[in-house]
Amino acid sequence: MDINVKKEDIVSALNITLGVVEKRQTLPILANVLFEVDENSFKLTATDLESEVTTSGSLLSIESVGKITTSAKKLNELCRLIPDGEEIRLSLKSNKLNIKTKNGKYSLSTLPSADFPVFDIDSGDNPLVIPSKDLQELIKNTSFAMGNQDWRHYLNGLFISIGDGQITAVSTDAHRLAVANLPINSEHSFSGIIPRKSINEMAKFLSDQPGDAELKINDSSLELSVGNLIFKSKLIDGKFPDYQQVIPSGESSMLEINVKDFSETLSRVSVLSSEKYKGIRLITSSDGVRISANNPEQEEAEEFFPASFKGEELDIAFNVTYLQEIMSHIQTDTCHINFFGSDKSCLLTTPDGDSPKYVVMPLLI
Repeated sequence: MDINVKKEDIVSALNITLGVVEKRQTLPILANVLFEVDENSFKLTATDLESEVTTSGSLLSIESVGKITTSAKKLNELCRLIPDGEEIRLSLKSNKLNIKTKNGKYSLSTLPSADFPVFDIDSGDNPLVIPSKDLQELIKNTSFAMGNQDWRHYLNGLFISIGDGQITAVSTDAHRLAVANLPINSEHSFSGIIPRKSINEMAKFLSDQPGDAELKINDSSLELSVGNLIFKSKLIDGKFPDYQQVIPSGESSMLEINVKDFSETLSRVSVLSSEKYKGIRLITSSDGVRISANNPEQEEAEEFFPASFKGEELDIAFNVTYLQEIMSHIQTDTCHINFFGSDKSCLLTTPDGDSPKYVVMPLLI
């Protein structure tokens, strides 16, 4: 292997791999990136055994092809700190990856490419083609409610269901639930749970790449192709809860709020909420809602928020963080909060009531 590359090209490719590289690896080679060179480009691959990302970049010149693995972190830091616009020469000699610039030379230890784990999954042949922006929006509107290291492993990911001409994304940590739909022109049928880490990486990749994304998915794995990037992931083996049963229905009281103003009010009142429970109390009336909070230091906050309210008045409490996160993902100016009783979950919807939908369980007052 002996090539010349532009600093910006290799740094851009390395940045893509860093999120997948295993931070607390059981195998030393998992901290490495697989560096492959052919006649036309260089290719970088990283894996943590559960997911894998591959990306490529252009060459300025090439003397010889080859492949090797080396520390992703060290190679990235070295290349990143080289002055912008410089040409970098990378060559392999005596099991060292040599890096040469205008004024410097460096050498990194390597491990054989033959020892790099092969991510062998069959994610199907017929890709589902979706605009990257739409898929990223679907993930963004739901993934924040995923579980985080929950003992119920099936909650630590995003449930995806494909069928009836749409993709439905659902996440829950058992305290709140997020559901969103995306219409598609496809006869694909599928359901499965994508792990939390993989979803976060997919969202990052999709935000950086314009155009269409290709998604291949089966019962155990997925493959996402966008731009010059290919991302693969295993799926969580488990059954996702029947989320439809969690979405409240029937007769409700409805509070119509301005999202921005309501969020700002919550922020002010929550300053004096309990650090542990982050609870805020809502007492509705015909002309709005009274929002209050207190903490163990006997500090209190209260603010009246004028709004349209229809239905039976009630007194209910919520974790303010859950409400705030939902407010930050609603893109309409107004939002409907539907109440079904002071001890039951509430349903938050946009004015059209279709997608996205959010459910939040109350706190005991």
